[in-house]
Amino acid sequence: MAKIKITQTTSKIHTTERQKRTLGALGLRRMHASVTVEATPQILGMVEKVHHLVTVEKTK
Repeated sequence: MAKIKITQTTSKIHTTERQKRTLGALGLRRMHASVTVEATPQILGMVEKVHHLVTVEKTK
Protein backbone atom coordinates (compact mmCIF):
# COMPACT_ATOMS: atom_id res chain seq x y z
CA MET A 1 0.00 0.00 0.00
CA ALA A 2 1.15 3.56 -0.68
CA LYS A 3 2.55 5.74 2.07
CA ILE A 4 1.91 9.41 2.70
CA LYS A 5 3.76 12.00 4.76
CA ILE A 6 1.45 14.25 6.79
CA THR A 7 2.80 17.52 8.24
CA GLN A 8 0.85 19.81 10.55
CA THR A 9 1.17 23.35 9.20
CA THR A 10 -1.39 25.28 11.24
CA SER A 11 -1.99 25.57 14.96
CA LYS A 12 -4.87 23.63 16.48
CA ILE A 13 -5.68 26.34 19.05
CA HIS A 14 -8.89 27.64 17.40
CA THR A 15 -10.17 24.28 16.18
CA THR A 16 -12.93 22.04 17.45
CA GLU A 17 -12.28 19.27 19.96
CA ARG A 18 -12.98 16.69 17.26
CA GLN A 19 -10.28 18.14 15.00
CA LYS A 20 -7.80 18.20 17.90
CA ARG A 21 -8.50 14.53 18.58
CA THR A 22 -8.15 13.68 14.90
CA LEU A 23 -4.71 15.31 14.79
CA GLY A 24 -3.74 13.37 17.90
CA ALA A 25 -4.95 10.12 16.36
CA LEU A 26 -2.82 10.82 13.30
CA GLY A 27 0.19 11.22 15.59
CA LEU A 28 0.60 14.97 15.18
CA ARG A 29 1.34 16.58 18.53
CA ARG A 30 2.78 19.98 17.55
CA MET A 31 3.22 22.30 14.59
CA HIS A 32 5.65 21.25 11.86
CA ALA A 33 5.60 17.67 13.15
CA SER A 34 5.48 14.99 10.45
CA VAL A 35 4.39 11.37 10.35
CA THR A 36 4.61 8.80 7.59
CA VAL A 37 1.66 6.41 7.46
CA GLU A 38 0.03 4.01 5.03
CA ALA A 39 -2.70 5.56 2.90
CA THR A 40 -5.64 3.47 4.13
CA PRO A 41 -9.22 4.66 3.65
CA GLN A 42 -9.45 5.39 7.38
CA ILE A 43 -6.34 7.58 7.38
CA LEU A 44 -7.41 9.39 4.21
CA GLY A 45 -10.79 10.14 5.80
CA MET A 46 -9.08 11.57 8.88
CA VAL A 47 -6.82 13.71 6.69
CA GLU A 48 -9.86 15.02 4.80
CA LYS A 49 -11.42 16.21 8.08
CA VAL A 50 -8.33 18.29 8.96
CA HIS A 51 -7.11 19.12 5.44
CA HIS A 52 -6.94 22.83 6.29
CA LEU A 53 -4.45 22.13 9.11
CA VAL A 54 -2.06 19.74 7.34
CA THR A 55 -0.16 19.17 4.12
CA VAL A 56 0.10 15.76 2.53
CA GLU A 57 2.90 14.40 0.33
CA LYS A 58 3.03 11.03 -1.39
CA THR A 59 6.13 8.97 -0.62
CA LYS A 60 7.46 5.79 -2.13
